[in-house]
Amino acid sequence: EVQLQASGGGLVQSGGSLTLSCTASGGTFGGYAIGWFRQAPGKEREGVSCVSCCDGSTNYGDSVKGRFTISRDNAKNTVYLQMNNLKPEDTAVYYCAADLAYSGSYCGFIGMDYWGKGTQVTVSS
Repeated sequence: EVQLQASGGGLVQSGGSLTLSCTASGGTFGGYAIGWFRQAPGKEREGVSCVSCCDGSTNYGDSVKGRFTISRDNAKNTVYLQMNNLKPEDTAVYYCAADLAYSGSYCGFIGMDYWGKGTQVTVSS
């Protein structure tokens, strides 16, 4: 079983940047695709970005394309989400999740196997 811990959230002004980290323990980190999700008050959870286990393939939600960048360091069991040009509508609790990979080049936002506790990101206008 994989345990995930998200960190790096905080308060930032509009246009600012933050980098979130998702650190895993247990299991074989390199065998999992990792996704970032967020949920704002009163809204459904949405997929933000994901990275495949093995070849670095990535996907992004339309609202963050061009602003957010996901990367992973399997040696450190960590996935990063670099968030630039943050907007007030990015305010949410951000979660990371792991999906046991059946393909080395796939990642998505459905059927995640393990979830971490979230980290709050607040963007002030």
